[in-house]
This record gives sequence, structure tokens and C-alpha cells, in this order.
Amino acid sequence: MNFRLLCHPASLASRSPYRVVDEQGREAALVNEFLDAQRVRGLSLCSLRAYGYDFLHFARWWFSDPPRPFTAIDESTLFDYLRYQLDQDPQPKPQTVYHRLSALRCLYRFHQGREIPRCAGGAPAQRPRSPFGYAGPRRAATALLKRPRHLVVPLSPPEVARFWSSFRTYRDLSLIALMLFDGLRSHEVLAIGLDDLRLAQKQIWVHGKGNKQRLLPLPEDAIQAIENYLHLERPPTNSPRLFVSLKGRRRGQPMTPAGLRSLFRHHRRQTQVTQANPHRFRHTFGADMVRAGVSLPALMRLMGHAHIHTTMLYVQLSPQDVWQEFHRAVAARRPLPPPQQL
Repeated sequence: MNFRLLCHPASLASRSPYRVVDEQGREAALVNEFLDAQRVRGLSLCSLRAYGYDFLHFARWWFSDPPRPFTAIDESTLFDYLRYQLDQDPQPKPQTVYHRLSALRCLYRFHQGREIPRCAGGAPAQRPRSPFGYAGPRRAATALLKRPRHLVVPLSPPEVARFWSSFRTYRDLSLIALMLFDGLRSHEVLAIGLDDLRLAQKQIWVHGKGNKQRLLPLPEDAIQAIENYLHLERPPTNSPRLFVSLKGRRRGQPMTPAGLRSLFRHHRRQTQVTQANPHRFRHTFGADMVRAGVSLPALMRLMGHAHIHTTMLYVQLSPQDVWQEFHRAVAARRPLPPPQQL
């Protein structure tokens, strides 16, 4: 059976805009009920989209001929699903496979109120779960996967300069400046409203993950680009969003994630900076702050992390950085007394 993932942006606030439907357009109730519950729970649209694609992949495999009931899922099902993914060409990344299996566990807990049994009709794991079903214990199928630590190398100064110089509008320069100088996520940049700007105070309100807000300082380069964009380029519109489309049929309407991806894709081709993307700019910001001596607690607040170990993922010092830290520490240490004469 062929399934598709559709997006209905005008959906109610309590309803997920992402819907999994079959070839006749009928909704996959098992999946969409879960997505609606996560929408009520407050998950971001990016997370709902990721869940939707995870379930879409599983549905195309599980509900193929012969059709099987969802309640027949057990640990052997996860092994079969794991093998199916590893046999694909090209093979998905381990992180993708792990996320799909974890999403399937959440879906099963949501509907069955228990963990996936070891065998069909077997006893579930004795651990009560919340109705939204999260953070289940690792089972054999997911334990087989080695989750590689996701390391992202920051862009070099020449790469940043080359990418920056390719932009010709103040809107695009403002976008890049907020990612590079304030470490904003792509969805945080797109969600900025005119009311979030405090240019006179050189500050900006940012709406982060989990509906958490944080107040960030604005550097002069970002302020200048934003002011030029507002005064010279932003078309007349009733949209409360800061960043809107400058031309075409969507002129004056809020900029979309697809539009942002298209913008980066165009400039990657133009500059040959193949690794430039919003998250890479955020990571470059984090690495630059660490090299400049910003403490990890301060960096955690700037980047909107809930836990310090997440901030640690952005701390990747090259061997040269390590050696510089070593020599600086040696030079600053307490001098040793002169050795006694024998």
C-alpha cells in the first residue's frame, strides 16, 4: 500500500498539520492520532514533520502485502525492520535508523500503553509509561546499532567570508548574521516577529525549543543589516514576521523553511562552500565563542540549551587549539622553586 505525508498549514492549533494518508486519501488513524497528541503536547512543527516521515517509512514497509495488524508488532518485527533498512541501497545513516525505531516504540506505547513485547503475545516490559510515551528502555534491536557521536566541523573564516560576500540583499545578510553572530536555529530565525526586535537596546527576543524565550544581544553588523532591510527592502505587508518573501507570488508573506533551504542551496552552488547550512553556522558560532573564552554556562544560555552536555557537543577543539591551551596553562602556572644543588 502506498502512503504519503501531506501538510495542511491551516490546521487547528490542536491538530498536527502533517497527516499520513493512503493512496485513496484516507488518513492513517494510528499515526495521525499520535501526531495530534504530540501537537497538543507542544512539539515543534519540525519534530512533527520528522515523526511523520519516520512513520511514513514504516507504514510503507509494514502494511505492504500481506497486510498485518499493528498489534502483531514485537521485538522480532524490529529486527526485521532493522534488517530491511540495512539492506537498502543507499543505506540510511545509523542515526536515521535509530530514530525510526525509537519513533515506532513511542507509537506502540501510545496506543497499547505498554512496551513492545519480546514475542507476539508475550509479556511487556514492567514499566508504566505516560500517555505520550517517551524515553523507553533500549531493547535488543536498537542496542545493535552503534550511535555515532554527531560531530560537525565549523566553517573556516575564509569559507564564512566567501559565503557572506555572495549575498546581495539586506534580508539575506540579516538572516546569516543572526545565525553566525547569535547562533540561532533556522526555525528560530523564521519565527522572529517585528515585536521581538529591540534595536535601540541592541537586543532581540528569540523563541526557542519548547516555547522557551531568551533575550540575546545584537552585534552591530546584525543591527545594521536589519535596519537596512526594514527601511529599504521589506515590502508593505501585514505580516508580523520579520522575514518575508521579497518577490514572486509570495511577496510579503512569511519566509518558509523551504524558502530558506532553497536560499542556502543556491549560495552553496554559487560559492562552492558545500558544507554551508543553518546548523553549520550555528555550530560555527558555538566554536567561535569557545575559542574566544566564553564559559560553557554562558554559551548554554546563549544557544538555548536545556542541558550543559548538549553545549559540550559544540566544543570541538582542533589539535592546534589544544596545544595553545596547554602552552597558555604552562606559562601561567606557579613557578617551581629552583632545584637544590647536589
